[in-house]
Amino acid sequence: MKSYERLLNYVKINTQSADDLDVIPSTACQFEFAKVLEKEMKELGLMDVYVDEFCNVYGKIPATAGMEDVPALGFLAHLDTAPDFSGEQVNPQVIADYDGGDVVLGESKRVLLVKAFPHLKKLAGRTLITTDGTTLLGADDKAGIAEILTACERLIESKEPHGMVCVAFTPDEEVGTGACKLDLKRFGAVYAYTMDGGAENELEYENFNASDAVITFHGVNVHPGDAKDVMVNAAKLAMEFQGMLPSDLAPERTEGYEGFFHLLDMNGTVEQARLHYIVRDHDMEKFREKEALLASITGKMNEKYGEKTVELTIKESYRNMKEKIEPCMFLIENVKTAMKAVGMEPEIIPIRGGTDGAALSFRGLPCPNLGTGGYCYHGPFEHITAEGMEMATSVVEKLMKNGGRHKWE
Repeated sequence: MKSYERLLNYVKINTQSADDLDVIPSTACQFEFAKVLEKEMKELGLMDVYVDEFCNVYGKIPATAGMEDVPALGFLAHLDTAPDFSGEQVNPQVIADYDGGDVVLGESKRVLLVKAFPHLKKLAGRTLITTDGTTLLGADDKAGIAEILTACERLIESKEPHGMVCVAFTPDEEVGTGACKLDLKRFGAVYAYTMDGGAENELEYENFNASDAVITFHGVNVHPGDAKDVMVNAAKLAMEFQGMLPSDLAPERTEGYEGFFHLLDMNGTVEQARLHYIVRDHDMEKFREKEALLASITGKMNEKYGEKTVELTIKESYRNMKEKIEPCMFLIENVKTAMKAVGMEPEIIPIRGGTDGAALSFRGLPCPNLGTGGYCYHGPFEHITAEGMEMATSVVEKLMKNGGRHKWE
């Protein structure tokens, strides 16, 4: 089976994760998909296939004779899709020999515009897979799962020599908690890759340092007719706080290695208000400066309005995995070699976000991220090509054959 055919089967299963739930997995539907994959992996011939209590799916392809000493190499992708947009009743459009122009997304009145997404021109001639405009597609990250299992199928059928290959599919990546429960001993890999990137030639080993910041404002609510010198309007305090942040350090005004403050949500009354930011930067020093700025503004407002009027809570989400990958740069060189072997020019880019690979790298499993061939994740404009998935699958297969060796052989 081809990887894109697997994807079209997988997206039928809704696996959206959920924010703000203190349980893993955050949604029971992820177990449904895990059980489907468990059955498929056993049928393909993977060994030690297992679904644990946290919805992690494990499997292995044992080393062939004489290759037992090759360091075990792992591949991971995540089961869940983003909670940002509906993942139910996904109805993909498959457009053979795409002409490179605008694409009407079903009857949703949404259009995939070349003006908005210029890379579409480069996809002309391929088989383009889009949404119908009412849901996300789910290629993030079911494309990664499809590519890994298709590569496993081909590796097993080829009977070519290889070291041990370890496979795992994790829940709740989109809400930042899944990989923390992966049993690394059961997984068994010495090194690994996540298949969770964008274009098929992308290679990533730098990601944001990230934290969540919640600022709570406590007001004093009295009748507005008697408010002079008494009322403290918490909603207006929240507006004042936002106004003290640099306007150019926002997602819509930054790119590449530039960090930002992103006001994710806000709510408030005169009595109490709340701002929720995500704070991001690749550079740790600049990242800490951003956190310090939030603390400084909090302090200044408390001096102005009274102690504990403003409360700041910062929670670290993940860190830049670059420091953990740099001692293992052969992992990057091996990907470059594999990509060039299938006719692609590798493009190393910084991730303006995070992956399970970042969390796993800091748990002792060096884990760069590879592109799956998809674009515009987390919404109705998500799309991917069958050809891009095929090239990504071929890269995975070649990496599996080379294993965790420090040189390409």
